[in-house]
Amino acid sequence: MRDRMFEVSSYPLVLAVLGCGLIVAYWLPRFVSGREPAASTLLIAAGAVARSLLPGLGEAIDPTVHAPWWEHVSEFALIIGLFGTGLRIDRLTTLDSWTPTIRLLALGMPLCIAIVAVLGSSLAGMTFVGALLLGAVLAPTDPVLAGAVQVGPPLEGGEHPVRYTLTTEAGLNDGLAFPFVHLALMIGAAGVVSGDLVLHWFALDVVYRIAVGALGGIAIGWLLGRILFGYPRGNPLAGTNSGVVAIAGTLVCYGVTELLEGYGFIAVFVAGMTLRRSEARHEFHRTLHDFTETIEHALTAALLIALGLVIPRLLPALTAAHVVIGVALVFVIRPLVGWLVLSRTALTGRGRALAAFYGVRGIGSIYYIAYAGGHVKLVNEAGLWTAVAFAIVLSTIVHGLTAGIAIERVTGEKLGTGIGPARDEDGPGPAPREPGQEGPA
Repeated sequence: MRDRMFEVSSYPLVLAVLGCGLIVAYWLPRFVSGREPAASTLLIAAGAVARSLLPGLGEAIDPTVHAPWWEHVSEFALIIGLFGTGLRIDRLTTLDSWTPTIRLLALGMPLCIAIVAVLGSSLAGMTFVGALLLGAVLAPTDPVLAGAVQVGPPLEGGEHPVRYTLTTEAGLNDGLAFPFVHLALMIGAAGVVSGDLVLHWFALDVVYRIAVGALGGIAIGWLLGRILFGYPRGNPLAGTNSGVVAIAGTLVCYGVTELLEGYGFIAVFVAGMTLRRSEARHEFHRTLHDFTETIEHALTAALLIALGLVIPRLLPALTAAHVVIGVALVFVIRPLVGWLVLSRTALTGRGRALAAFYGVRGIGSIYYIAYAGGHVKLVNEAGLWTAVAFAIVLSTIVHGLTAGIAIERVTGEKLGTGIGPARDEDGPGPAPREPGQEGPA
C-alpha cells in the first residue's frame, strides 16, 4: 500500500489540468485590457502546454482511439448550447430579417462544402468520400465560440441584424450539416454513387429528418412552455427559479427527436425559440439561459483544453495541404461565399462583410468528425482530425481576437469578448427596444 502512495493516475491528472487551464485562460486576459481576447485560444494553448510538460497525457484521450468520448461530450455541449442559443432570440421578426440566414444555410453552406471537398481531393489527395466528409465536417459554425458576435441573453434587446443573422445561422447549421455527413458515410458504405442512393438520401436525410427536427422542436418547446408557465395554476415551475429544468427539457427534446429519426440539433434550437415565445416577458427565460450558458461554457472549455492536449499527437499528420485548406476556409472560402450569397439582402457594407467573415468553426466540427470515426472505419483518420483541428485553432485565433472590435465598429456597441455572449458589466444598460419588441421596457 505504501508503494502506491502518490502514484500518478491519468484521470485525476486530466481533471487537474482541465481545472488549471480554465482558471488561467479566463484570468490572464484580465491583466491585458477590459476587452480581453477570446479565452478559447488560451484554453487550447493551456492544453498544449500541459501536454508538453506531461508527456503521455494526450494519449489518454487520443481522438483516433477514443472517438466515442469526443462524440458524446461534444454532442452534449452542442445540444445545451443550441437550446440556449434559441432562448436568446427575443424576436422572430420578419421574413426579410431571416433572408440572410436562409441564404447562408441554403446556398452558402453547400457551396463551402463543395469547395472544401474539391480542395481536399485535389490538394490533399483524399478520396471522394473523405473530401466530402471533410467539407461537411467543417461546415457548421459554432453556437458557443461565436458568442461575441451573436445576440445577447433573453430580455436584453438590441438585436442588431448582423448579430441576428450569425445567431440564427449558428443555431441551425449544426443540424443542417448532418445530411452531408450522412451522404459521405452512405457513399463510403455503398462504394458507389447511384440515383437510388441519392434519392433515398434526399427523402430520408434531407426532407424527413429536417422536418421531424423542426416539428419536434416546435411541439416540445410549446409543451415545455405550458409545463413551465401554465400548470399548476398559481404555482408553476417558473416560480421555482430553477434552471435545471432547461437541461431536462433539452434532453427530452433531443432524445425524443432522435428516437423518431429526426435531427436533434435542429429540434433543440427550435425548441428554445418556441419556449422563448411563452410568457416572453418572464424573467425565468434569463434564468434558463444563464444555467445553460454555464454548462455549455464548461463543456466547451473542457473540449478546447482536450484539443490542445492532443494537438502535439496530431501534428505529425499535418501537411501543407491541410494548412492551405484551413487558411482558405477562414480567409477566402467562407468570406467570399458569404459575401456573394448575402447580396441583395438587408445586410450591406460592413455588416455584410462581418456576417460573411465570422463563420467560427468549433465544437460542431469536433462532433461530426468524432461521429464519423465512431461509426465507420475512416481512411487516414489522423489526417482528417489534423485538418479539422488546424481549422478550429486558426478560427479561434483569427475570429476570437478580432470579433470584439469588429462587432463594436459595425453596431456601435461597447462590449468585451470571450466564450459566450460578451457584455460590458460596467457599461450602459440594454439597448433601447424597438416598438413592439418583446421583453420588458
